[in-house]
Amino acid sequence: MSRKRNLKVLQFAEYVTIGELAELSGIRYSTLKYYTESGLIPYQQQGTGTVRKFHRITALQRLMEIQKWKKEKRMTIQEIREKLLQEQNDRDEIDNE
Repeated sequence: MSRKRNLKVLQFAEYVTIGELAELSGIRYSTLKYYTESGLIPYQQQGTGTVRKFHRITALQRLMEIQKWKKEKRMTIQEIREKLLQEQNDRDEIDNE
């Protein structure tokens, strides 16, 4: 079992666990798990029994976007998921041109 990394170390880590992401963002673990399972936050996982790793900067930026859309635009999780999917489709189309 590995030692818990302190906040100072986490602020400079390239990848973090979901628990560490909760600590950095101030968002509850259960909320992050729901967002992850809903496909809102990208992660990497090697194998079936390993820990999910989140790119710290990408995940924190995505969480800020989600929180903004929920509060300012009053979007539901489903609407946010659809918006993110459309943005990804738009990027894919540009890449394929």
